[in-house]
Amino acid sequence: MLKIEQPITIVSFLFDDFETLDLMGPVEFLAALPNVEMNYVSLAGGLISSRQGFQINTELLEDLPLNSILLLPGGQGVRKMVEDKVFLTRLERAIQQADLVLSVCTGAAFLAQLGQLKGRLATSNKRAWSWVTSFDSEVRWQRQARWVVDGKFYTSSGVSAGMDMTLGFIADFWGQSLAEELAQKAEYNWHRESDQDPFYDR
Repeated sequence: MLKIEQPITIVSFLFDDFETLDLMGPVEFLAALPNVEMNYVSLAGGLISSRQGFQINTELLEDLPLNSILLLPGGQGVRKMVEDKVFLTRLERAIQQADLVLSVCTGAAFLAQLGQLKGRLATSNKRAWSWVTSFDSEVRWQRQARWVVDGKFYTSSGVSAGMDMTLGFIADFWGQSLAEELAQKAEYNWHRESDQDPFYDR
């Protein structure tokens, strides 16, 4: 269980063609938390490019420390990496080591492919719904949801929903007032209820 009174490491596991806002939206809020260290890693380390051409220098993925959070973005690159056995093996180990996993958008496809969501509630991007949900029919997929929490897993709907999920996560562990403060500072209109989903069935 995550201990917020102790130092927390937030590890973003990246791959080429990830969706920029899937990463940077949550990071806007996570980096403002007290006593956290932000790490950006990839399978081989080095420069990683998002779908939009944003580049970030990453470290080689190693074992996650105690009291860590794994942030997993989605994006077009998921469609390639979800079949990469080496990537999936390292991701599975990272999931096991993390105290919490925050999955944005189609990042849930990785979790489903690895069987991590079996029997759990989860959600993903509505525009890729059929594809993501095809990886595991035993997941209790929730279509009408900005984000869903089940055990150590937080999963969100598409792109900007990752920001709603992150604020929801912050409210769960640090309290509603801090989440509200961070949303206000960013001038972000936070959908505070996880099932308050204006994009459902659009």
